[in-house]
Amino acid sequence: MTLKEKAEIVDADGLRRIVTRIAHEIVERNKGVDDLVLVGIRRRGVPLANRMAVKIREFERRTPALGSLDITLYRDDLSTVAHQPVVGATEIPVDINGKVVVLVDDVLFTGRTVRAAMDALIDLGRPRSIQLAVVIDRGHRELPIRADFVGKNVPTSKKEVIGVKLQEIDSIDSVVIKEMEG
Repeated sequence: MTLKEKAEIVDADGLRRIVTRIAHEIVERNKGVDDLVLVGIRRRGVPLANRMAVKIREFERRTPALGSLDITLYRDDLSTVAHQPVVGATEIPVDINGKVVVLVDDVLFTGRTVRAAMDALIDLGRPRSIQLAVVIDRGHRELPIRADFVGKNVPTSKKEVIGVKLQEIDSIDSVVIKEMEG
């Protein structure tokens, strides 16, 4: 099974606008940055959370607390993913008890990644609330999870894959839709 790129659905400028808009929405909904913690879900959620923090600093003159979360050991498909899973670091430099934590990820699909991220967060403390920000919501939920902040809703078939490419990882900013062949 190979993936063939069908189309670019968001270019670099579009991705910049999405990040900026979500950053504004987060500040507006939470009435500023007090008690706000942005937590990127590894891998692509981390640079996205960093970008949102930079945008928030630009217009609020204060940077929200920022962290990263590895959910590898919380996945419900861990045994099918790898025999020896590679676990990345979780780095949340503040106490999340009583805080508003905004989980940041690139694509919301089945909801299983978000459920794993919430389990990992709860093991670290008891936030006042957990919100979710995603660049793309592609549907096909298997769990009752919805994003609070969505860059773009992209209805997809199960044969399609959304690829968010980020400068920090992929040397380009773009969102593409790919289709499985074979």
